[in-house]
Amino acid sequence: MIELVLSVANDDERIRAVSMEGSRANPAIIKDQYQDYDISYYIHDITPFYNNPDWVIEKFGKPLIMQMPEAMRNPCGDGNFNYMMIYPDGVRLDLSFHQGVYEDDGEPSVTLLDKDNGNGLRPQIPQPSGAIYHIKPPTELFYYSCCNNFWWCLNNVAKGIARDELPYVMTMLNEIVRSELHDMINWYIGTKHGFDLSTGKDGRFFKRYLPPDLYKQYQETYSGSDYTDIWKAVDIMCDLFHTLAIAVAQHFSFSYKNDEEEGIREYIRIVKEK
Repeated sequence: MIELVLSVANDDERIRAVSMEGSRANPAIIKDQYQDYDISYYIHDITPFYNNPDWVIEKFGKPLIMQMPEAMRNPCGDGNFNYMMIYPDGVRLDLSFHQGVYEDDGEPSVTLLDKDNGNGLRPQIPQPSGAIYHIKPPTELFYYSCCNNFWWCLNNVAKGIARDELPYVMTMLNEIVRSELHDMINWYIGTKHGFDLSTGKDGRFFKRYLPPDLYKQYQETYSGSDYTDIWKAVDIMCDLFHTLAIAVAQHFSFSYKNDEEEGIREYIRIVKEK
């Protein structure tokens, strides 16, 4: 794929530089066959490349499926254009056209081609490090807010179960409450392994850094749609959060408000028994 990407760019004078972003540009990510090719073409005038899938298909072949975010609802509207494609061999190419000079936002990025030797649309940039994705240590306010929101939002889960509102229950549990659990997991991992690492998008590397017993407990926080299973998952999630939050508090010398945990656990007990 890289050879094709560079061949297309070399044959077209309008394309002045090529870069690669994403996991393939991040030295901290273990490479595998499922990684996307996140490629950027830099041009002075985006007009010929904007919403022109025929040109892309002519150059790269017909994909199994294509998505063009800027031609869909809620476009970014930054003037650039992105073609996201999956090909019959399973390769995914996310090809972006960027008009104007590259602005370094800290995301890992590697220059693959620069026809203007750093004097054009792709200035010299530091070697990628992935530091932008590293776990950030919490302030005490962030830590407390995480704890409070985790316990508070469980009241909505409990009420949703009592009302037989499954979509609401699953959304609240797996989007709102789980988000706070993920933050606490990240901080716990940081206290054990240092904060110069990333656990990946949505915790994809939790298994790599959590002790096996805690990761097994984390797995059990996912449930089926039966309310008995959901209650069990909630109980396990509460126990796991408690373990992690106490450890993080001890590491940073933060205060943990055990009364808030006890309060919501009592509320859950009341709802369960009604």
